[in-house]
Amino acid sequence: MFRNRELKIEWIIDAALTVLLSAAGFFVHPLAGVLLLVLGGGLTALHLFLGRRRYARIDALSKSVDRVLHEQDRILITDSEEGELAILTAEIRKMTVRMKEQTEQLKDDKRILSDAIADLFHQIRTPLTSMNLIVSLLSEDDLPMEKRLRFLHELKQQLMRIQWITETLLKLSKLDAETVRFRPEPIAAKELIEQAAEPLAIRMELKDIVFAIEDDGAVLSVDRAWTVEALSNILKNCMEHTPEGGKITARAEESPVFCRITISDTGTGFDPEDLAHIFERFYRGKNAADDSIGIGLALSREVIAAQGGTIVAKNADTSGAQFVITFYKAVL
Repeated sequence: MFRNRELKIEWIIDAALTVLLSAAGFFVHPLAGVLLLVLGGGLTALHLFLGRRRYARIDALSKSVDRVLHEQDRILITDSEEGELAILTAEIRKMTVRMKEQTEQLKDDKRILSDAIADLFHQIRTPLTSMNLIVSLLSEDDLPMEKRLRFLHELKQQLMRIQWITETLLKLSKLDAETVRFRPEPIAAKELIEQAAEPLAIRMELKDIVFAIEDDGAVLSVDRAWTVEALSNILKNCMEHTPEGGKITARAEESPVFCRITISDTGTGFDPEDLAHIFERFYRGKNAADDSIGIGLALSREVIAAQGGTIVAKNADTSGAQFVITFYKAVL
């Protein structure tokens, strides 16, 4: 406190005024001089006391902030007094609370990222291990042609899997960086659904899955390529969880307020514990396929949300899963 230049000047001024006024008082009358000396000394002592008290509060505040920053305390404890110092204390408390929240969020993000990287490494390592084994088998000279063709097909499937993983992660990173430029155009909902289902047609046929589109002529204003990608991931999820001989239905409807696409299947549906996490990145539900990595539905949600839409996953009234995608025509 005594190193504060401003306070030293104030105390020097207090002392000088006390001496001058006391001298003038003694010149008038000795009693007046004594009274002025006592009064000036008392005011100077009071000034010193208040200064020490304020510095004690500042020191306590400084130590409290230091403990919070070094994680010895979780929050900054403040008193209920009013004044400029109390206002400053309250603002610092808000700042420390916010910093603690950000620190906790960073820890959670770091943990999630670490788990995601580990899961991603596992998902890529598995096909790489299989590919190395296939390459070693293909190098055998006496390998029958039938097995060679089967191994080449398997090698192609594993390469396509790695390519899908890397491309999906790249798309997610572009969406996160907000570098994607959506080009909305009026497109019939039925046309979008047909394009999204086209890459899955053979796999659906092999599982004897019936795919039906119910449409009332709905038209959406969306980016064609990105929306087809989002719908395709949803249909792929439904197909993987629909048993042989099952059915997938895509129903499109339009109202003055919104355009909606509802995709339903006759599969196993969602476990209640999974519903809150279905669209989280790298989340794999209890009924997830063995080769699932948990980024397809996350990409779908990001694409739909970036275009002002919403997507909800739930269990259908009868059986199976249901995805409800809504694009609003105006901001409500």
